[in-house]
Amino acid sequence: MLLAQVLLALFPVRAAAALPRSRPRTAILIPAHNEEAGLLATLASLQPQLAPGDRILVVADNCRDRTADVARMAGVDVIERHHDQLRGKGYALDFGVQALAATPPDVVVIVDADCIVADGAIARLAGLAAQHHRPVQALYLMHSPAGASALKKIAEFAWIVKNKVRPLGWFRLHWPCQLMGTGMAFPWQTISAARLATGHIVEDMKLGADLAVAGSAPMFCPHALVHSVFPTSNEGVQSQRTRWEHGHLSMITSLAPATLFAGVRRASASLFAFGLDLCVPPLALLVLLVCSLAGLGVLLALFGGPIAPLVVALLAGAMLGAAILLAWSRHGRAVLSGKELGLAVVYVLAKIPLYFRFLFQRQVAWVRSKRDSE
Repeated sequence: MLLAQVLLALFPVRAAAALPRSRPRTAILIPAHNEEAGLLATLASLQPQLAPGDRILVVADNCRDRTADVARMAGVDVIERHHDQLRGKGYALDFGVQALAATPPDVVVIVDADCIVADGAIARLAGLAAQHHRPVQALYLMHSPAGASALKKIAEFAWIVKNKVRPLGWFRLHWPCQLMGTGMAFPWQTISAARLATGHIVEDMKLGADLAVAGSAPMFCPHALVHSVFPTSNEGVQSQRTRWEHGHLSMITSLAPATLFAGVRRASASLFAFGLDLCVPPLALLVLLVCSLAGLGVLLALFGGPIAPLVVALLAGAMLGAAILLAWSRHGRAVLSGKELGLAVVYVLAKIPLYFRFLFQRQVAWVRSKRDSE
């Protein structure tokens, strides 16, 4: 799967079409929990992109800082939500959509409060969502902070593989992509009917899978860019990775089988491809699994067993290695050097405790990653 997506992503991206002269009325919904430090930069990237009839709505969710005041001073609409038990981004989004229902827009674009949205992205996302009557996902990248170590650069490359290379591969075949949490555009009819009020730790992946099964699978827009920066603190990085990867693995076990079955039952190649993409584990875990299978194959062969399992494991390892090297050669050279890529072994081994915690101490509650300003 990964090798197929990487090979398809090797081809150059077709130039972006011209921005539409007219576009649907758009509401930009920003869920924000204690985001006073970074919110102004996000708003500054969004406000020049507003057209007549557009609006920005910030949901200050369970905030203990000046997030709401910062948003008001920037001249955007703000609503505040407080609830001791129902906590998480999904509840904030549901609260915001309910507020928008009084004067519903044509399209809702969801942007995280710590992201920068590139020029023209809102127009492209809103236009595509209205044209195709489907959710649209922007290219969402995260960058290493200045002076980052090689291991953090490897994390950035792994992010590129997941959020750029893989969806770009399926984009070549006009197949859907997963939702990524920010830079997501929805027709009003879709988002207003969606079940958002959950405390799931990867509410974006769950929403994308639910919509795909319902017949409204997200489409990828590589020409609309949203980007952010990894936390510099070890605590922030650890909480972020735990939430993402434990949530991703939970999605594989809970939603992927039903999605694949739905694709087969409906004879839908695109839905089946979405389910296959959902099944691909995080890159570090995929490496660990393939290496473990190869080790078991060696032991089996040494004790007189068949060599077929070893051959299959080695073939899988060769395909995985080719996929990583091709992805790095085409999309990762600007992020890390070949020497730094060689340290990926350390990066993979450092992830082992995180995956053991998934088995014995799984994170199930939504926890916001600690920001550097805190």
